[in-house]
Amino acid sequence: MLTPPRRALHEVNGITLSVLEAGEEGAPLVILCHGFPELALSWRHQIAALAAAGYRVAAPDMRGYGGSSAPAEIAAYSIFHLAGDMVALAGALGATKAAIIGHDWGAAVAWQAALFRPDLFPAIAALSVPFRPRGPKAPLTTLREAGMTRFYWFYFQEPGLAEAEFARDPEASFRRLFSTGARVAEGAAPAALEIPESGGFLDRLPDPGAPPPWVDGETFAAFAATYRRTGFRGGLNWYRNIDRNWELTAPWHGAKIHQPALFIAGDRDAVIAGPMGARALAALPEHVPGLTRTLILPGAGHWVQQERAAEVSAALADFLARHFPA
Repeated sequence: MLTPPRRALHEVNGITLSVLEAGEEGAPLVILCHGFPELALSWRHQIAALAAAGYRVAAPDMRGYGGSSAPAEIAAYSIFHLAGDMVALAGALGATKAAIIGHDWGAAVAWQAALFRPDLFPAIAALSVPFRPRGPKAPLTTLREAGMTRFYWFYFQEPGLAEAEFARDPEASFRRLFSTGARVAEGAAPAALEIPESGGFLDRLPDPGAPPPWVDGETFAAFAATYRRTGFRGGLNWYRNIDRNWELTAPWHGAKIHQPALFIAGDRDAVIAGPMGARALAALPEHVPGLTRTLILPGAGHWVQQERAAEVSAALADFLARHFPA
């Protein structure tokens, strides 16, 4: 019988990471990177499943989240910092190789970590967010030129604005985000990631009054209580480095990911239903030659590893057994 995940603190890359860990020391390491606005708890099902499959699993509260350090400076959340945290975490756990798996922003970290350090990360799985190669112009400039000035990335740029909206009532914020945030209804136009002309990110999302059935009451309460304590600024600062990340990654312009890779998403996820995500998904085999499988789960939304936990866990275990065996 597996013991429950243990919480450990690791000093890495100049900060402290609070990490949920499971599995035996010495087993192959799998690092799980969550997205916005989430926590290591988002991987609760996969932590148990992958530990049972023979892996040592480490799911950190990422930089700026939960029990981990949240530097005040916006510049401390660049992709080099975020990927560097995962490199340092692998080292702190004594691993010379690790599979890296990410969801949402964590997927972006996983893709870039695999690009930067293929020697350390020989296998990668990403959920919801396809790999996007570096474009010819900075991302926000590209969006402006495409007339997408209501895209939520712009709303997240002003320090304090989105923080105040989300923190006003964390329970209601998570009810809205988990139930309808980043989800496209069947037959609807993919405008779920656009901000209304007047109002904020949450104004377009109805409050269902209760969490969705795929998150239990204890976990939902832990999300709300954690964000009531920490606020949302740490995670939002990741968005405020989008253009800076483009500048920093110039040396990898045109680089491709050759490691074995798996991509998983729900077909109702607004990230892949929108124009940018759809193009990135279509181009994934070109830019990720190591792609072994793309799994699109019908009826699933953005929070796919929680919504469809058993299917996601099984797909990850199968991928790892083939390409990073325990």
